[in-house]
Amino acid sequence: MPEFPADRETNDKAAFSFDVALLIIALLGLAAGVGLYLAGKPDLARIAWAGGVIPVLAALVVEIVRSLWRGEVGLDVVAALSMSSALVFGEALAAAVVALMYSGGTFLESFAEGRARREMHDLLSRVPRTATRHRDGALDEVPLGEIVPGDLLLVRQGDVAPVDGTVESEHAVLDQSAMTGESMPVRLTRGWEVMSGSTNAGEAFDLRASRRAAESTYAGIVRLVEDAQRSKAPMSRLADRYSILFLVVTVALATAAWWMTGDPIRAVAVLVVATPCPLILAVPVALVAGLSRAAHFGVLIKGARPLEALTQARTLVLDKTGTLTDGRPGIVSIETCAALPPEEVLYLAAAADQASKHPMAQAIVAAAHEKNMILPAPADIREVPGEGVAARVDGRSVVVGGTDFVMRQIGASRVPHRGSKVGSALVAIAVDSQLVGNLVLADPLRLGTVDFLARVRRRGIGRILLATGDRHAVAQAVAEGLDFDGIRAELTPDQKVLLVLTERKNGPVMMVGDGVNDAPALAAADVGVAMGARGAAASAEAADVVLLVDDLSRLLSGLDVAGQSRRIALESVIAGIGLSVAGMVAAALGYLNPVQGALLQEAIDIAVILNALRALRISPEGDERVGRSSSAEQKA
Repeated sequence: MPEFPADRETNDKAAFSFDVALLIIALLGLAAGVGLYLAGKPDLARIAWAGGVIPVLAALVVEIVRSLWRGEVGLDVVAALSMSSALVFGEALAAAVVALMYSGGTFLESFAEGRARREMHDLLSRVPRTATRHRDGALDEVPLGEIVPGDLLLVRQGDVAPVDGTVESEHAVLDQSAMTGESMPVRLTRGWEVMSGSTNAGEAFDLRASRRAAESTYAGIVRLVEDAQRSKAPMSRLADRYSILFLVVTVALATAAWWMTGDPIRAVAVLVVATPCPLILAVPVALVAGLSRAAHFGVLIKGARPLEALTQARTLVLDKTGTLTDGRPGIVSIETCAALPPEEVLYLAAAADQASKHPMAQAIVAAAHEKNMILPAPADIREVPGEGVAARVDGRSVVVGGTDFVMRQIGASRVPHRGSKVGSALVAIAVDSQLVGNLVLADPLRLGTVDFLARVRRRGIGRILLATGDRHAVAQAVAEGLDFDGIRAELTPDQKVLLVLTERKNGPVMMVGDGVNDAPALAAADVGVAMGARGAAASAEAADVVLLVDDLSRLLSGLDVAGQSRRIALESVIAGIGLSVAGMVAAALGYLNPVQGALLQEAIDIAVILNALRALRISPEGDERVGRSSSAEQKA
C-alpha cells in the first residue's frame, strides 16, 4: 500500500527544530546580556541582547509577510513593532524580554503538535510496507512499489491485501469491514476480486495482482484523503481573533503618547507593555495542558486547532462498523432444536471452535469464556477453512459451521431455524449427527450508545447522522430506536466526503470513523475523530483526534476537556489583556519606562500562565465509561 508523504513529517521536524533554535538563541542572548551588564560592560550587554533579538525578529517578519500574503493579520505584528522599536531607540533589554516570550509561545505550540505526531507512530506502524511474492518456486519479501500486474502474492492469515487482485487459491475468507463497512467476513472463491486494504481472516491464500499499489483501491482512498486535507480551511488561532482590535488600540495609544509628549520612549514603553504575551503564552499553555489532560483519558488530539474545533462542532456524522458497533461478530441469541439447553450448545460449539482461527469461531469461544466455561481440548479435528470444523468433544461428535457445511456432514436436507435479523449470520451445530441448534451472530451495538447520543446532544451537537458503506437494511436495523436525524447507507468514500461537505451548511462538522473508507471524510470534516485502538492506520493518520481506547464514550471526555481548556484560555486572555491595557495607559502617562513595562508584562505572564495551567486538573463531567445497555441496544 502507498505511504502517506514522508516529507510532511520531515518538514514538521525541521519547523520544530527551528522553533527550538530560536528559543535557545533568545534565552542565551538575554542571559548573556544580563551577565555582561552585571559585569560592568553595558555596551557589550546591549550587543548580546540585540544578538538574541534579531534572529527572532527576522523569523517573525517572515511569518508576518506570509500571513499578509494569505490575507491574515495576527498579533505577531504587535510583537514585531515592540521588538523593532525597542532596538531602534536603545531599549535592547526590553526587546530581549519580548523576544524570549514570543519564541517561548511559538515553541509551546510546536511542542504540542510534535508530541501528537510522536504518539501516532505506533498507530501508523500497522500499515504494510512490503508484500510476499512467489518467484521461481520461492517466496520473496519485496517493497510494494515493485509489485506489477500479474505477480502472484501470498497473503498470510492476518495480513492485509497489499494490492487489488483476484483469488488464485480455492477460496479466501476476507474481512472487508475497513473498506466497505460490512462487518461479517466474506468467503471468496477462485477468480473473485479482492480489494487492497482487506484483511485475510482465514487461511493463507494466493493473490494475483491486477494493479500496481499506486493504482489500487487503497491508493485511491489515500488520494481522496490528501485532496480533502488540502481543501480543508485552516482554523485561525484563538489569539489572532482579537488581533485587529488590539493592534489598532495599541498603535493609536503609542502614537498618541509620542505625539502629545514628543518622547518616542513613551511609545516604546506602550508597545512593550502591549506585547500580547498573555495571548502568545497563555493560550498555548492552556491548550497544551488540555491536550495532555485529554491524553490522560485516552483521547489524542493533534494540536491546539483540533482542540478548539471540538468545541465548535454542531453536526456529528457517525460511521457504523467499528464505531457505532463493536466491529466484531458476537452471539446475540442461541436457537435450540433439540433437548440440549442453550448453555450446552454453546459449550460444545466453543470447544470444537478452539481449533479454528475464523473470526466467528473466535467470537464463539470468547462468548464461552465470558460465561466462565472451562472448555476441553477437541480431538480428531477436521477443518474446512472458511466453512466449519468437525471434532470430538467429551467423546461426542460435534460439527460447527455454515449451514451448507453442517448439512453435508450429517446428510440433512436443511437446517431448521426461526429466522435471523438483517445483518446477522447463522452458525449451525450438530452433535452425534443430530442438529441441536444455531448460534445467531451479529455485529452488536456498543454498550451505552443511547446514553452516548443523549450526552453528545447536551454538549451542543444539534444534528447526528449515521453514515455507512453497509446495506440500507443493515443500517436501518442497527439504528432502530436510536436518536438519529438521518441515515445514509451504501456510501462510497467519496460520497462520505460529499455528505460531510453538504452538512457544513448546518455548522462545523465532526466525523467519527475507523475504517480506511472513512479516512477521506475524516480529513474533510472540520474535526475528524478516529477509533485508534483497532481502527485502520489510514483513518488515524487522516483524523484530527484519535481515541486510543476502543470506547466511543471517551469522545465525551475529549469534548469536556476541550471545552474547559478553551474557557480557561479565554479567561487568561481577558484577564491578561485587561492588565496589559492598564499597563499601556500607565506607560503612556509616563509611569513606566520600557524595561519596567517589560517586567510588568513578565508579572502578567506569570499570572495568566498559572491560571492556564488549571487545565491540567480538568475533570470530565460525570463518569463517561461504558454504562448498562438499554433496550434499544438489546434489540440491535
